[in-house]
Amino acid sequence: MSRNGFAALLEDRSLIGAKVALFRGETILCYQRDDFAHIPDPGRWDLPGGLREPGETILDCALREVQEEFGIHLSPQGFDYASRFLKYEPQRIEGAFLAGQIPQELVDAIVFGDEGQCWEMMPVARFLSHPFGVRELQASVALFWDGLDG
Repeated sequence: MSRNGFAALLEDRSLIGAKVALFRGETILCYQRDDFAHIPDPGRWDLPGGLREPGETILDCALREVQEEFGIHLSPQGFDYASRFLKYEPQRIEGAFLAGQIPQELVDAIVFGDEGQCWEMMPVARFLSHPFGVRELQASVALFWDGLDG
């Protein structure tokens, strides 16, 4: 995606929210969702992120969600990839998938919030093949990860 396309996506107010893939080497920051029947994807392995609040850009949303869920502050310049992704359950929505690197000092500073059961820096290959991964995000991560080779 061109730099202009990247910037336009981050400003797109039609997108409902953001999911964030943060990589450290060949691992990705993920968490296991709570196992409540009333939430989407209960018990599945997910990426940081969530719904955009009124007035927020996609970038604002991504930064806020990571801070709320993991207690760390990312740099707005820390993302080098953005794309659209579709989520189909419980209904069809379109959001942004952002990717970047996370330095070890931020991994060490994580204070897990009250959403989810646990977190880990999971090997990317394991996340991609995990039987309890959020399927749409596994697909987005696979497209990004495969694109690093080409």
